[in-house]
Amino acid sequence: MPEVRAFLMALQDEICAAFESVDGQARFDRREEAGAGGLTRPRVLEGGPVLEKAAVNFSHSRGPALPAAATAAHPAAAGRPFEVVSLSLIAHPRNPYAPTTHMNLRYFEVAPASPGGAPMWWFGGGADLTPYYGFDEDIRHWHALAKAACAPAGDDVYPRLKDACDRYFYLPHRGEPRGVGGTFFDDWAEGGFEASFGLVQRIGRAFLPAYLPLVERHRDDPYGEAQKAWQLLRRGRYVEFNLVQDRGTLYGLQSGRRIESVLASLPPMVTWTYDHRPAPGSPEARLLEHFLKPQPWA
Repeated sequence: MPEVRAFLMALQDEICAAFESVDGQARFDRREEAGAGGLTRPRVLEGGPVLEKAAVNFSHSRGPALPAAATAAHPAAAGRPFEVVSLSLIAHPRNPYAPTTHMNLRYFEVAPASPGGAPMWWFGGGADLTPYYGFDEDIRHWHALAKAACAPAGDDVYPRLKDACDRYFYLPHRGEPRGVGGTFFDDWAEGGFEASFGLVQRIGRAFLPAYLPLVERHRDDPYGEAQKAWQLLRRGRYVEFNLVQDRGTLYGLQSGRRIESVLASLPPMVTWTYDHRPAPGSPEARLLEHFLKPQPWA
């Protein structure tokens, strides 16, 4: 647990510094709250010229029993004391041509069932990309770095994590993916602790090289009211997923975590337009017809 906690806290600091640097003006609201239940370090940036909103939150929590959302795949862990450390981030750029992104890395450790026994543990997380306008070179870059991060764990790991990401970040009530995917894994303990932790570290360290070039590439792209309106409409899909489908949101609500941190991933502005259909042949239509279709990007 100490080494995972130290890694995630250092990664939080690194990502916050990089986000402030790329934005140039806005700064994170930095707080730290320690108590018997653990430590939270919420970091939220709002209103920047490049990043309209970003949240990079670390938490270390303890409790007498895991919420139901965390024990569905681990029934043996129900009713046992636990600790969990996690880093969760979101970035909503202001420019509609720059993509939104999300990453979550977490580690669960559950007390032994009997004295002298071994604790249960597992990792989860991943990173995904949600563009509003698609660019092949952006998505290939994102997936190439995801594939490279997974490669030391085995040739089959990236295809598995990509497929899991495509399946998880999907809105069944809309019949469409949320974005263009990336990596997603849950209940992960393959190869033992060191191998699993190594995968988490590589995915975490790949995030900034994978994402920041996309923001830099599109931060100054010219856009108008039509492009902003499309971004706000697509952000509505993001909200729908987080509030209806996301297990992480459900876990946060069930575990009694600070509600501002649980909902920090929501965008600052969003719209819903009744039965909106993009014009045939438009860049907006191409997002739905081409980019949001799972495919071998790397």
